[in-house]
Amino acid sequence: METPPELEAAAGEKDDVTITERKYDEEHVIAVDFGPRGGTPTLDVVDETAIVVVDGDQFEFDVPSDASAVAVNDGILTIRAEQE
Repeated sequence: METPPELEAAAGEKDDVTITERKYDEEHVIAVDFGPRGGTPTLDVVDETAIVVVDGDQFEFDVPSDASAVAVNDGILTIRAEQE
């Protein structure tokens, strides 16, 4: 699974956005921390598009086709995929 380019662009434009990737035996996780923006990210998934809003800023990206889950927990956006 690859990090959606829209999230990479957000990280490049804003110093407080951090993307971390972890690969485990059975799972690949992309975690996006939007930093101390003063608000908790909200997530809506419409069809195959994820929409994240943080403190008035909106980020949209196509959910990777191999993703098994997209969620926000404790202010961190996570995209998970099972490893083959």
